[in-house]
Amino acid sequence: MSINFFIIIITCAVSIISFRQASWFNRLCFSPTAIVQYNQWDRMISYGFVHANWSHLLINMFVLYMFGSIVEDTYCYLWDNWGKFMYLILYLSAIIVSTLPDFIKHKEDYNYIAIGASGATSAIVFASILLFPTQKLYLFFIPIGIPAVIFGIGYLAYSAYMNKHGQDNIGHNTHFWGGIYGFVFSLIFKPQLFIEFLDKIFH
Repeated sequence: MSINFFIIIITCAVSIISFRQASWFNRLCFSPTAIVQYNQWDRMISYGFVHANWSHLLINMFVLYMFGSIVEDTYCYLWDNWGKFMYLILYLSAIIVSTLPDFIKHKEDYNYIAIGASGATSAIVFASILLFPTQKLYLFFIPIGIPAVIFGIGYLAYSAYMNKHGQDNIGHNTHFWGGIYGFVFSLIFKPQLFIEFLDKIFH
C-alpha cells in the first residue's frame, strides 16, 4: 500500500473527527506550553494531522497527493525496499523539524497554538524539487509552467518575508523550515543527489 495514500487517509480521518469534537482538537494541536508543562510531546507530531477547516485540509492533502507519490516512488527507486520507510520518516520528522523554531520562540506563550500538515507538505514539495528541479509547476494565476527550482526559491523568499511582515495567521515559518528540511533530508543519506541536482539544472 502507498504510504502517501495511507497518510492522507489518516490525516483526513483525524481532522474530520476534530472538526466535530473540540476535545480532539484541543488535545492534538501544537501547544508549546502544554508540551513543556505536561510533557505532552506527542503534540510535536499530532498537530500535523489536525486542520482548522475543510479548505485547510483539502489544500494540504491536494499538495500531498500531487507530490507525495512522486517522492515515494523515487525513494523506492533510490532505497529499494527501504524506500517507503524513508518516505514515512521524511514526512513524520518534517512535522517535528518544521515547527522547532516556533516551539523555541513560543514555549512560554499560553495563547500560541498551531495545526496542519503544511510543514510536512512543504518538505515533500522540496524533496521533489531536489529530485526533479526542472519539472514545471503550474499555479492557478500563472498560465505558464515555472521550473521547480525557481518556484522553490520564490516560495522560500515569500515565506521568509511573510513570517516577518505578514498578519494572516498562517505558519510561514513552518513552511520555510519544512521546505529547507525536505530539500536536505535526502542529501543526508545520499549526498551525490546534490551533484545530480546541479547536473539537471545546468545541462
